Amino acid sequence: MSAPPPPRVQQTAASSPPSRARRGLRRHLTPYLYLLPTVLLMILLMVVPIVMVIGYSVQDNVITNPNPESVGLENYVEVITDPVFHTAVRNTVYFTGVSVAAHLVLGLAFALMLNSPLVGRRVRAVFRMIYVLPWLFTVAIIAVLWRLLLNPNGVVNYLLDIAGLIDSKVEWLANPDTALHAITFINIWAGYPFFMISLLAGLQGIPKNLYEAARVDGASAFHQFWHVTIPQLRPIIISMVLLDFIWTTQQFALIWMTTGGGPINVTEMLSTFTYKLAFSRYEYSMASASAVVVLVLSMILAFFYVQHQKARD
Repeated sequence: MSAPPPPRVQQTAASSPPSRARRGLRRHLTPYLYLLPTVLLMILLMVVPIVMVIGYSVQDNVITNPNPESVGLENYVEVITDPVFHTAVRNTVYFTGVSVAAHLVLGLAFALMLNSPLVGRRVRAVFRMIYVLPWLFTVAIIAVLWRLLLNPNGVVNYLLDIAGLIDSKVEWLANPDTALHAITFINIWAGYPFFMISLLAGLQGIPKNLYEAARVDGASAFHQFWHVTIPQLRPIIISMVLLDFIWTTQQFALIWMTTGGGPINVTEMLSTFTYKLAFSRYEYSMASASAVVVLVLSMILAFFYVQHQKARD
């Protein structure tokens, strides 16, 4: 018998560690390879446009100017000192604050009603269907619907006239005294079902023994609501309020299709102000600066949302 050639044994022994290392490297890189298409798509559709807009915001009027030059922070100063920008900020703060507060109050009220044992199962199903309807409509349908309802010859004026609450027809969306309140009401009507459904799910997840223990201790219905229901719903409420703030500050389609930011800038928001700078006045650099300001505000809200989610986890 002859022993196997030593060089072959040495070659096999030497090739095992590199092979094991390659398998380990492949196993380590596999998750990142699955994520790679999504990461590339996000870079292409999000990071690149954001970098381009930031670059446009520090140049003179790009696109219309074949040889744009850097102007530093001049566009930001001009946007921030624009009186219309101040009006847009005030309107956005009012529109967002009132909408979010009303969404929370209405959503919680309807969720408590639908979760109440006093309401029968069939009646509860009917009301759930009715209350969720505004959330099923697209923004275009909501805008057209309420423009018809709030028309001087529409249903709202007719009902108010019958009730004796108005003496003449009101231009709800064209009157500077009522336009901002009208679009805020429309946004509230369109957005409260999101809160209602989320809070209803949270209510159904609260353990019943907490209420039983509170009743044994002599807690009234109000104390049960304040010391049991609200603490259990607090994580959901905070998450939804932060998300609603982010979404509402960026609301554009509803405002554009109802008032277009008018009359006389009464309903001008940061979103419509930025849009008009770009596509009505063709001042793309100033529009980019305004967009960056909105981006920074949204990122601040998003930061608080992420921090809350981390603390919740």
